[in-house]
Amino acid sequence: MAKRIKAIFFDLGDTLVDFGKVNVITMFHRGAKLAHDYLLERGLPAPSFRAYHRRNLMAIRMHVVLSAISRREFNSRDIMAKVCRKMNLELTHEQLLELCRLWYEPLRQRASVEPGTREMLQRFLDDGIKLVIVSNTFIPGEVLDQHLQTENLLDILPIRIYSCNTKFKKPNRKIFQMALDEAQAEPQNTMFVGDTPRTDISGSNKMGMVSVLKDPVKRYSSTRYKPAHRIQRIMELPDIVRKYNG
Repeated sequence: MAKRIKAIFFDLGDTLVDFGKVNVITMFHRGAKLAHDYLLERGLPAPSFRAYHRRNLMAIRMHVVLSAISRREFNSRDIMAKVCRKMNLELTHEQLLELCRLWYEPLRQRASVEPGTREMLQRFLDDGIKLVIVSNTFIPGEVLDQHLQTENLLDILPIRIYSCNTKFKKPNRKIFQMALDEAQAEPQNTMFVGDTPRTDISGSNKMGMVSVLKDPVKRYSSTRYKPAHRIQRIMELPDIVRKYNG
């Protein structure tokens, strides 16, 4: 092949970090309990758990719908700050981030990273390949960075583009271009690895990148968004890169 891969962009959830099948309502309930307990432990005037859970759930649901309509991302930290103010809870920036971390904690506990992932990424770096995360998420970037740190991946992924910080979501060209600009990479020399055809594959294809779909159970064996390559495990990636770089 004529192309050479000089940068690899990764989606985060269920690409580099696997969460598996998640019951969103259960995870939200557990996160709300951890956050509510945190407020009570600090003697803050929190409402009942039922009221706290309901108000946050309604706020997040509304912004998820608005985000789908506007195709713009939101940051859950900002939403929770507004909800807290309405409940007469004045929190510091650090307390608010800790709340967000606790809401995310049940999901983090489910996370796993395929053995050998860090070593694979290090070999890519040693070969001069730039590594970037481009993720659609309303979870604050600071919280996701903490998670990557616990997985021993943060230092090896220095460029991280989270949609909650940019307001743009995949497949919008702007978020891909932001990542390309920051990495000083050209799309024709960039590989994008993701697990969602509609956002990851369609967006990277439109940018002229080499798209790779991670599909462990062949859920997307038939999709109108055609990836250049398919993998079931992230550790299959080096074989594909070798086809381009030798």
